[in-house]
Amino acid sequence: MKRYAAPLSLLLLCAAVYWSFYSIMPQAYTKVNAPENSFSTERALLHVRAISKKPHYVGAEAHEEVRDYLVSELEKLGLAPEIQEGYTSGNWGNISKADNIIATIKGSGNGNALMLLSHYDSAPHSSFGASDAGSGVAAILEGIRAYLSEGLAPENDIIIMFSDAEELGLNGAKLFVSRHPVAKEVKLVLNFEARGSGGPSFMLPETNRGNSGLIKAFAQARPRYPVASSLMYSVYKILPNDTDLTVFREDGDIDGFNFAFIDDHYDYHTALDTGPRLDRTTLEHQGAYLMPLLRFFADSDIANLKDDRDHVFFNAPGAVVIHYPFSWIWPVNILALILFIGALVYGFRKKVLRAGEIFRGAIPFLSALLLCGLTGYFSWPVLLSLYPGYADILQGFPYNGHTYIAAFALLSTAICLILYHGFRKLKAANLLVVPILVWLLLCTALGHYLKGASFFIIPVYFALFSLFALIRREKPRILLMTLLALPAIWLFSPLIRMFPVGLGLKMIVASTLLTVLLFVLLLPVIASYRQNHKLALLTAVIAAVLLTVAHTTSDFDKEHPRPDSLVYLLDTDTGKAHWATYDQVPGKWISSYFPQKDSLKADTTWVTFGSKYLNTFTHTAEAPAKNILPPEVEILHDTVAGNERLIEVCITPERHVNRLDVFSAAIILSCTVNGAALPAAYLEDKRRGERLFSHFITGDTYTEIQLRLPPGEKPQLTLYESSFDLLEHPLFSVAPRPEGHIPKPFVLNDAVILRKTVNFGH
Repeated sequence: MKRYAAPLSLLLLCAAVYWSFYSIMPQAYTKVNAPENSFSTERALLHVRAISKKPHYVGAEAHEEVRDYLVSELEKLGLAPEIQEGYTSGNWGNISKADNIIATIKGSGNGNALMLLSHYDSAPHSSFGASDAGSGVAAILEGIRAYLSEGLAPENDIIIMFSDAEELGLNGAKLFVSRHPVAKEVKLVLNFEARGSGGPSFMLPETNRGNSGLIKAFAQARPRYPVASSLMYSVYKILPNDTDLTVFREDGDIDGFNFAFIDDHYDYHTALDTGPRLDRTTLEHQGAYLMPLLRFFADSDIANLKDDRDHVFFNAPGAVVIHYPFSWIWPVNILALILFIGALVYGFRKKVLRAGEIFRGAIPFLSALLLCGLTGYFSWPVLLSLYPGYADILQGFPYNGHTYIAAFALLSTAICLILYHGFRKLKAANLLVVPILVWLLLCTALGHYLKGASFFIIPVYFALFSLFALIRREKPRILLMTLLALPAIWLFSPLIRMFPVGLGLKMIVASTLLTVLLFVLLLPVIASYRQNHKLALLTAVIAAVLLTVAHTTSDFDKEHPRPDSLVYLLDTDTGKAHWATYDQVPGKWISSYFPQKDSLKADTTWVTFGSKYLNTFTHTAEAPAKNILPPEVEILHDTVAGNERLIEVCITPERHVNRLDVFSAAIILSCTVNGAALPAAYLEDKRRGERLFSHFITGDTYTEIQLRLPPGEKPQLTLYESSFDLLEHPLFSVAPRPEGHIPKPFVLNDAVILRKTVNFGH
């Protein structure tokens, strides 16, 4: 048996890595013939297909079609949906009319309500919205159908809300929380979201206080595939990404859970967000959350989930959520330190640990951290220089991104193997001391700065047990050491992939460093292998093969289309016009519009429009001026009253438009647009620059602006009126996008943009 112990150990490690990914989400999905009282992914997909036939952003014709479809489907379930409509500004200065769809299942209790939430609008202007968030809407429809088929009466009210204008600034959620009379009855929200089209769905709680009550209840509900950790929760709170649930938390002090998947991030907000690209097992995963949580919270005391205490939490094999209070963090860390000191004393007394060997054993570890850290840090800049087209995928995650993650993780593993092979004569116990010390220091820092990651100490305990075993017996049973290494693999392997997927390949350095940190926790096993140099060669070869595969798949094609952009800019004050693009590397479709001699620099007199990735025009070139009617501007009121100047102006489009952006350098005390007031905090935020607001227009309606200014202010408003019809406009002959091209997301694209200035005297 000893002869096969090492190969069996290696197979077990590889199997554990595979299982760490395989076990966290369903690997099959339920068919249409599933029992009536169970969630069926195939039945939910019927809704996804109906919702995602066309882009259905606010103002699009298909937006009303999707709204009417959802109302009809709720009525088929025996519910009485209502439409809550109104203008809101959200927190981002984006004005829109939102049409929330709301239906209620009355409970037998005291009126406390559980809300099932997802948004039904797609991102402007080319996304079909199948995953984001047609998948969430479809999951709720199918889940409610299954729940109602059981004929049970819930204790709590169940409110179904398909919010509107989420993509514009969480406007529908803002409308509900601030104006709907039943908002105060909502005690818990389950929100279903997406930032990609596949992969596991992550649970992220939202609360203004501690998460203890939420996490305990989530664990008690026992969803089949919980993917949750306080690390993701802590990172989520740091990042500027918000969901509708953020509004419920901030404005209504209403707690809840987000369930969102982020893999295949390159599909996010693009024309690739279609039904066929939505991973069926991912939709199954959303259903695996919804059904047990719906049944559990429908009859639970959801009014008493608030708690001032926070818990560290993470999912473990067997669909278990392990959690413990933040107050345990320092005792757990201190106990680990005591065990470490005890291991050192024990090791030196037994003369297994030697200071010289410990210091020499630190060399491969620190060298691996340095080499793999530098490899990860410079990998993305190098890839951008080799494949400049990657820069036009604004999500920062190219179509072959998974291949790069695997390649660099294996390359880091190969570096570790070859470095440690050079120190193979050192005892494994001496090799393990400095890595454990670094892990303890890391966990101490996390306990102070990023408490949600404090569960990283758990695998360190198993490494300490391995260290004691290595001191007690120079060559303990390899399979025992392998079993002690499994918790580290289960916890950290998914994180190696998660960071670059969610945050872009610029975060591949997190993967390479985490690979090193995971590798050293496996040293008690790996140091016992005799052929590590051959294993290093094998992993290096596989990494090279993967990089070759990534190279051969780096070009854009039909399945991996090039995102590109083209807009037409017309200054109605001067009569001059320009073509503009955000593309770093213009492709053949638009390159004819930008002769190199005329487009070395973008025209800086044109502002660029809101984008989460802070994009600017990269090329502009002169274009023929077209006879396009500018908006009609009517000054309704302009007076000075006391120490304020009051201006009211109405802007009415003379053509079909989708958006109006208004800029002003004036000091604005307050601004109301179509009855919706811009938040004072937004107006005072210097980061907005001169941007006053953006109105996403429905039905070519007018924009009525009421301004309060200091009495001596002489404002100038700069209007940018946009329509998303450049490719269909009768005055233009822009060729259709060829196969293998899609509109670039996150920017104002395929647009005819008119600029007009309005001056106010006095």
